[in-house]
Amino acid sequence: MTAAALPTDVSDQQPDRRRWIALAVLALVQFMLILDVTVVNVALNVIKTDLGFTQSSLTWVVDGYVLTAGGLLLLGGRLADLLGRRRMFLVGIGLFTLASALSGAAQNPGMLIASRFLQGAGEAIAAPAAFGLVVLLFTNPKERATAVGVFGGMAGLGGTFGPIISGLLIQASWRWIFFVNLPVAAFAMIAVVRLVDESRADRRVAEGRPDVTGAVLITAGLSGVVYGLIEAATHPWGSTRVLVPLLVGIGLIVAFVFVEATVKEPLVPLRFFTNRTRVTANVVTMFFASVFFTMFFLLTLYFEQVQGYSALRTGVAYLPFGIVIAIAIGMSGVLVPKFGVKPLLVVGFVFYTVGMLLLTRITPAGHYWSEPFPALVLTAFGSGLAFAGFVNASVHGVSQQDASLASGVQNAVQQIGGAVGLAVLATIALRHFASATKNNVDAGTAATDGYIIAFRIGAIVMAVGAVLVFLLFEKVSVMNAAMDGAAPVPAGPEASAAPAFAERDIESGLAEP
Repeated sequence: MTAAALPTDVSDQQPDRRRWIALAVLALVQFMLILDVTVVNVALNVIKTDLGFTQSSLTWVVDGYVLTAGGLLLLGGRLADLLGRRRMFLVGIGLFTLASALSGAAQNPGMLIASRFLQGAGEAIAAPAAFGLVVLLFTNPKERATAVGVFGGMAGLGGTFGPIISGLLIQASWRWIFFVNLPVAAFAMIAVVRLVDESRADRRVAEGRPDVTGAVLITAGLSGVVYGLIEAATHPWGSTRVLVPLLVGIGLIVAFVFVEATVKEPLVPLRFFTNRTRVTANVVTMFFASVFFTMFFLLTLYFEQVQGYSALRTGVAYLPFGIVIAIAIGMSGVLVPKFGVKPLLVVGFVFYTVGMLLLTRITPAGHYWSEPFPALVLTAFGSGLAFAGFVNASVHGVSQQDASLASGVQNAVQQIGGAVGLAVLATIALRHFASATKNNVDAGTAATDGYIIAFRIGAIVMAVGAVLVFLLFEKVSVMNAAMDGAAPVPAGPEASAAPAFAERDIESGLAEP
């Protein structure tokens, strides 16, 4: 690395290997951010005992993170476009690092949950800025497709290797699943400062004010809904502890819609929803995330609480998933340019659907190789094929002006889908467990049957996603899927009639040391 920063328009001038080094650093950060969603799953039993969590409140260790991230990602994307992508990346990673230290030092459930909310806020600021930097560093359509696929694939690997890494770190202490973020984040901040120049939207757009009110409303609304759903696991649906947060949450979401329809600078401009492929991609991403996060959460409980696996053995049990998904991600990088995004997404969803159906065959005393293992292989392969497709399709037809916004939307629906899906499906599983044990069904059988019900619903959700992609995706090439109109338009009068791609607040050429 040299002290010269790399402007985000250098790829049109001449190849520069530092773009790929910068991509590696940004992808590493994305890996870390998504890793923190699933890394806690294997540690939940230890955390529960150490800090005194209840079974239902454990879901907040996951949902506290993904809810805040999902609710604030849209604001984070807009702030990155307006205030500077490199600047907001550094702010977000700094906040994430502080929250990681607090999570690792947590002394009670309240402190851990609060710090997880803070971690989510850090991701909401850093993730869309990182993605915006990636798509602006690579303006050649083929290179951008590769870069975006790598970035999305690392996110998938982060979600996958969380249980494996967690199982290893827990051998020292569960606190290390958070402390390990500190050196990674420090390295990333130093590297990005040295490698990447600042970029932001042009001054015409930058004069607008970000919609903070909308971000607060959607985050609070989703939190209320999820809280009500989680409470439904242990309380009747008509109880005050369920109805009040649900109704308040729904009311706040309605208020969010009203604000977005009337505010001058909404979180997501209405023009963003004019592209059918992009909207469909975000919808099916939400479907996928709801099943993906829930599968890891419930399957981990099955391994540890029903099968009696240790944390390390549970992490090792997920190792085949990590290997297969890495292979599939590598394959998708070759297949997407040849066949396009749509076929791979459909095939990926089909594989995942079959895998979820296989998971419904698990039994309390079942063997790993005959029951969970085949399902893990198929769901991993389907995930690997789908991840690159999600990220490419989510920026279909997006101008560079809204690069970070597109990332914010895609990441938001991923996190929101995961939080809501986990709240709904885990609640269904836990309610079945409570009902069955009251009827004198043994705990292992009752828990397994509850997980199976959730897995069946997950298979249906994935099948619906495959149908939506097949019916609604446009017939576009991978170049268009990566980002239409990739070449920057010149500054001047003609630029006002075209998508605002130009980054006019950065210098052309390599910055001086």
